[in-house]
Amino acid sequence: MKIVVLADTHMPRMAKKLPARLLSELANADAIIHAGDWTSLSVYEQLAAFAPTYGVAGNNDGEEIQAKFGLRRLLQFGPWRIGIVHGHGAARRASTESHAIAAFKDTPVNLIIYGHSHIPVLKRVDDLIVFNPGSPTDKRRQPLYSFGIIDFQDTEQQPIRHIFYSDKS
Repeated sequence: MKIVVLADTHMPRMAKKLPARLLSELANADAIIHAGDWTSLSVYEQLAAFAPTYGVAGNNDGEEIQAKFGLRRLLQFGPWRIGIVHGHGAARRASTESHAIAAFKDTPVNLIIYGHSHIPVLKRVDDLIVFNPGSPTDKRRQPLYSFGIIDFQDTEQQPIRHIFYSDKS
């Protein structure tokens, strides 16, 4: 199962369309996870045309998106329990990751996916994998745009990885 993971699209302000590099991966995705800051339901509609799409609302998402997705979500894919949260609400942007982890402190999960900082992260914290895909459309101070791929059945590469690229068109 191939899951494409993204966050912080901020569309249409940061991009008028989904980047070609992202579209190439969406073409054969089995599922899509968006960790908030869609800013328009049209992003959901575009993604859902490729595969079942799950997500949460971020701090830049309006009432309609918040009502559709909520702020926290738990998904199960095979034996994997995945917690999704945008990560906003921390006192400082530097503590976004710890804020995301705290959102699931009483919920057993294998993986937490979050966004908000636009900083790609993949690391282990004790028995937990923490993943921020970065942003496919708004790299901010990062050198490259990014999103993630989860493929628990891929034995050739890491099952969770980033895709980095320089052109968001």
